[in-house]
Amino acid sequence: MLSTRTTEDRIVDSVICIILVMVSIAAVYPFYYVLMMSFNAGTDTTIGGLYLWPRKVTLDNYVKFFTDANWLKALNVTVARTVIGALLGVLFTMLVAYGLSTRDLVFRKLYFTLVIFSMYFSGGLIPFYVVLRSLHLLNSFWVYVIPTMLNTFFLLIAISFFRELPAEVRESARIDGAGEMTIFLRIILPVSKPLVATMALFLGVGQWNSWLDSAYFVQNNNLRTLSYRMIEIIKTSQIPADSVSYAAGASSVTAYSLQLAALVLSIAPILCVYPFLQKYFVQGIMLGSVKA
Repeated sequence: MLSTRTTEDRIVDSVICIILVMVSIAAVYPFYYVLMMSFNAGTDTTIGGLYLWPRKVTLDNYVKFFTDANWLKALNVTVARTVIGALLGVLFTMLVAYGLSTRDLVFRKLYFTLVIFSMYFSGGLIPFYVVLRSLHLLNSFWVYVIPTMLNTFFLLIAISFFRELPAEVRESARIDGAGEMTIFLRIILPVSKPLVATMALFLGVGQWNSWLDSAYFVQNNNLRTLSYRMIEIIKTSQIPADSVSYAAGASSVTAYSLQLAALVLSIAPILCVYPFLQKYFVQGIMLGSVKA
């Protein structure tokens, strides 16, 4: 079969390929640049001139990170809040959505009204702070988890998804003697894997990157998160004296180089988890988009 491609087609394809390569480089290079500088001596990084590879390769930045008690505590708190917060957020959001998807639920319209109202209107930071104080959540680990256990955006998506499931499935399970929790755990959740994976990804990333709650609602340094420590060191690194060294005995490490190492370590878990959830991502994000 003879090719019908003309010279104009080849030129257009070449231009498109060149543009795509340039866009790819522009998107990937910042990540590579941060990774490269994290493996370079901090005092040498301040000189500048690093573009393609480290000039003085060292692991001092990562050694300093893993030997610093504050950074390790922040990492542990961040991992704990991400895992627990994502699991509880998915579980409670799915439970509430399952209940609200039942058409004969008493006061169902009132519950929907409250959900929609909470999406558009907020009491503000001060009332939220007062509520957390009255619940004795301030300066505790659970201030990271409990306020995020219900996500109204995914709640509406999950409700729409559950409505599309055949009602006969739940009815037959009830006839066989299954309770609502059994139906939810053994029937509903297994068929909701795309939705669960998408929710877990979004909620986990949100928990991992959150730092405002650590700044506003926590005073205990043992409960600070990794993101808060990074913001803290960004502010500290603006002091000229920090360009000399981060700590005595580690002259090659600066506040900026330690920040880069922390940034790499904060990005790495998300990059490792995303490929396993990617096959569910597109399907999950489209759930409920056809029928509301």
